[in-house]
Amino acid sequence: MIKEYDKIRLKTGEIARISEVLEEGVAYIADIFKISGSISIEQITHTDIESVFIKTEHPVAKAV
Repeated sequence: MIKEYDKIRLKTGEIARISEVLEEGVAYIADIFKISGSISIEQITHTDIESVFIKTEHPVAKAV
């Protein structure tokens, strides 16, 4: 399930962040980080999505 604020990779290779779920598993509004450096807000469909990034936490080493 894709939720608001999930970071995704589109089939075009671009990275995007979901800003609104219009219909779960069907349509979304995404902030797409274009290769040119600009950001585009577009409606995308579930079939446009290649993958979802999974976050992991890594502790920061303490200074000695």
